[in-house]
Amino acid sequence: MTATETEPARVTSDKAQPTSKRTTQSSAPAAGDRRRWFALAIVMTAAFMDLVDVTIVNIAIPSIQREAGASFSQIQWITAGYALAFAAGLITGGRLGDIHGRKKLFLIGIGGFTLASALCGFAANPEMLVASRILQGAMAALMVPQVLSIVHATFPAHERGKVFGLFGAVVGLGAVTGPLLGALLTEWNLFGLEWRPIFLINLPVGIAGLILGSRFISESKAPKALKLDLVGVALVTIGLLMLLYPLTRGRELDWPVWGYVSMAGAFVVLAVLVLFERRKAARDGSPLVELSLFKVKSFAAGIAVQTVFGVALGIFFLVWTLYMQFGLGWSPLKAGLTGIPFSIAVSTAAGLSVQQLVPRFGRKVLQAGALVMALGVLLYIWEANRYGLSIAPWQMALPLVVMGVGMGLIVAPLTDAILSEVPREHSGSASGLINTVQQMGNALGLGLVSVVFFGVVDDKLAEAKEPTAAGLAFADGFQNALWWVAAVLGVIFLLMSALPKRPAQHVEGADDSAPAADEEPALAG
Repeated sequence: MTATETEPARVTSDKAQPTSKRTTQSSAPAAGDRRRWFALAIVMTAAFMDLVDVTIVNIAIPSIQREAGASFSQIQWITAGYALAFAAGLITGGRLGDIHGRKKLFLIGIGGFTLASALCGFAANPEMLVASRILQGAMAALMVPQVLSIVHATFPAHERGKVFGLFGAVVGLGAVTGPLLGALLTEWNLFGLEWRPIFLINLPVGIAGLILGSRFISESKAPKALKLDLVGVALVTIGLLMLLYPLTRGRELDWPVWGYVSMAGAFVVLAVLVLFERRKAARDGSPLVELSLFKVKSFAAGIAVQTVFGVALGIFFLVWTLYMQFGLGWSPLKAGLTGIPFSIAVSTAAGLSVQQLVPRFGRKVLQAGALVMALGVLLYIWEANRYGLSIAPWQMALPLVVMGVGMGLIVAPLTDAILSEVPREHSGSASGLINTVQQMGNALGLGLVSVVFFGVVDDKLAEAKEPTAAGLAFADGFQNALWWVAAVLGVIFLLMSALPKRPAQHVEGADDSAPAADEEPALAG
């Protein structure tokens, strides 16, 4: 599970014009039309499919590595490639929906996601699987931003609270269902297809969504949508690839000089991005990244928190899966069931933090979440060291629940804390950027697994002679990676001191009864 499976964060449509000057052109059904509920079920199913897909893949990764013959760097790219493509395309996907129609882009997205799932399921080799996962992430970037934009165009303001509540339930269900469903599909080995059903299960769902969506979803556009910034997207993608590719391949290639040159060059590309975005903002007011937002202290700190938190989660969830299945030799089902207490703890704590704790204690809840999650990580390190390879799932339950509670205290209220001091006219740009950097942080964390996990595993295997060397090496690598995660959580705690002490006070009224069209929650996969 990733952070994106636990929270409906706000927005991806990324429009910067003031809401008061913008209307939405829509042929939405009237409030009494039952078609809107069919449309809701369709887009919620698509969002659920995206959410579950990530956790399904995580639990099946060791099986893919063994049975498809993928190298560990390819395993990293199966997950990081999806996150990178998703992050790079999120804001552009939202803008395309505003320009060309949200229904049209949703149908293109779900159709492409389904096709990419089929390519993943029938991949002939690891290289094809990595390429198909990148395509799948790109198609998710077209589909996901439209989901709640369609809700806004379809439902009147007084019904949106109920709808967003349903989305929260879908997110929680996806967090619990994904690992278990992935474990079952991998364990059952349906029709001798081994791990492939984790992708092929998307085909009937996607085809049904495509057919029903074309019938029941109403088209809508934003008449003043921002222009595309394809140069910005290209610069972000190139910069991240120059950073991530050497990180994932460097260990296998014995850290060549070109890798260090590429990683240093990545920062040059990102500097060029900043200069280009400034010029584009001055020229036509439609940059990919609204740089003026970083003048808001709480937003800048919050973006840093979101990015670094994505790094921590990217590291943890991959090495956790590898530790349980490679290090301890557990089956996918046993590993999947072990994670259920964590998912339940996240969902429960997330609900409590938003509804009861944050309104009373404000920023302290998020900071407590970082400390509690770090405590859970340290407890996990202690137990993994104490029990070694004989550790049982029930012994993992306590640290996982503590970690889950800490994570739940962070993920649900974090978006509102970041946006609380952002001017309303920039809320769309800010929210789209939040989702984007979360995915980028996740991709970076997955890339760092080569350093903080596989580096230790390789060293231990080179030194060891015992029959249990592989298991012990993975256990040591897991503990080393958790120390990194704990350190990152400490950094997050410090960064949170720049967030607002109290949540923003919203004035109730007709205009604020629900988020504006550029402020809807968005689900990221």
